[in-house]
Amino acid sequence: MALLEVRNLVKRFGGLVATNDVSLTVEKGSITGVIGPNGAGKTTLFALISGFHTPTSGDILFEGRSIVGLKPYDLCRLGITRTFQVVKPFAGKSVLYNAMVGAFVRTNSTAEAERIALDVLRLTGLYEKRDVPAKSLTIVDRKRLEVAKALATRPKLLLLDEVLAGLTPREVTEAVELVRTIRAQGVTILMIEHVMQAVMALCERVHVIHHGEKIAEGTPAEVTRDEKVIQAYLGEKYAAAGSQ
Repeated sequence: MALLEVRNLVKRFGGLVATNDVSLTVEKGSITGVIGPNGAGKTTLFALISGFHTPTSGDILFEGRSIVGLKPYDLCRLGITRTFQVVKPFAGKSVLYNAMVGAFVRTNSTAEAERIALDVLRLTGLYEKRDVPAKSLTIVDRKRLEVAKALATRPKLLLLDEVLAGLTPREVTEAVELVRTIRAQGVTILMIEHVMQAVMALCERVHVIHHGEKIAEGTPAEVTRDEKVIQAYLGEKYAAAGSQ
């Protein structure tokens, strides 16, 4: 069953075509990847799905309903939440405070918001740091907090925008397990990622974007063997390593 359908999506910024006739489907309960070079239009796609931009043409359906024109806060209430590449917590506030902000999407009760926030901090490994100011967190913990803030909104669809960027191999492995745990909680995930180790480990299907257009889709194994993907993104060295 499709939770999200993107149909022939076009977004123009003046003379620049950021996305050009992009279509994709995200099945409920799946982990789906979006990969491609920097500047390919991936984050613009997320901005369109999450209501930060309005498409020039095309349609976006969530649970069978067109959501084009809805604002980010409307979409958050419907169950679509995203993270951002550049994390910007409320730096002077505690980790718990940051997570509670997201929880208030679902409740007006401070006690209930705190309960929701504490649950997601346990899930993301930040419970012991709940009283620490967000500005004192390491980069990996700031990324975990970004995910926790999103999870506190109780999403049906979570858009993860390069949450593994800048992490060590060990941290990537831990993050992969966290994403699996989030999916096990019933959250469908659409993720932009450059760390191919994670894409191969997590995603059932992958969509490849280049110059604003989708050039391939399939399983991770299929797209990493696709000659167009190798030439546009992965490179011959990756292809040679993957064939060994």
